[in-house]
Amino acid sequence: MSDRDPEIRVTESQTLDWHDGDMPYSQKFGDHFYCRTDGRLECGHTFLAGNGLPERWGLPERWKSHRTFRIGELGFGTGLNFCETWRQWKLFRPAGAKLHFTSFELYPMQRDEIDRALTRWPEIAAERQAVVKAWPDEPAGHIVIDADAQTRLTVVCGPALEGVSAASADFDAWFLDGFAPSRNPDMWSPDIMQALHDKTLPGGTFGTYAAAGFVRRNLQAAGFTVERRPGFAGKREMLCGIKPAP
Repeated sequence: MSDRDPEIRVTESQTLDWHDGDMPYSQKFGDHFYCRTDGRLECGHTFLAGNGLPERWGLPERWKSHRTFRIGELGFGTGLNFCETWRQWKLFRPAGAKLHFTSFELYPMQRDEIDRALTRWPEIAAERQAVVKAWPDEPAGHIVIDADAQTRLTVVCGPALEGVSAASADFDAWFLDGFAPSRNPDMWSPDIMQALHDKTLPGGTFGTYAAAGFVRRNLQAAGFTVERRPGFAGKREMLCGIKPAP
């Protein structure tokens, strides 16, 4: 945290502090929106590698049954995970394949907040600019952005359980990126974990920085096979797992 007092920005949904100039911090949940070491690299370690991506995109057998890869995310936040995923998808996607990235977010940020939070990463400048340009003035409902001919972003604004329960049951991978379980336990409840499992294709996966015992147990009780792996930037553990095929 900077030695100076953080700037405070009040929105309709929640109050943000800005630490070190451009790092958003939620007063409501008492937590940062991404890892303070490097949120973009954490995305690669926890969510992409945790789901076996981008390697799975290169498997020919994956595309035999359907040509869209579905990623679901709990907590859109700044859009960092989408921007980094889209960047890597453009590098590794097969011709004609499509990515549909669906995120569930109760408190969508404003356009200028997303722009400010992501400016620290020049690697995703093009992706940030595209999302910011397409972002609505008053984010609500279902925000649908056709990022390019092979990539669609949908942000479902509202309670996560309600949104996930209404979604189609064809997700290939999940990024579980809500605020810390100790700060926002509702996001990691048995009901939400069961809904995630129910909406996941057999062989579908998840990755999360969270390693709390109750999160692991809720995922296992829902039907996922759960694996512990070393966390990012010195964090002892993270969780990833798979929905076993019948």
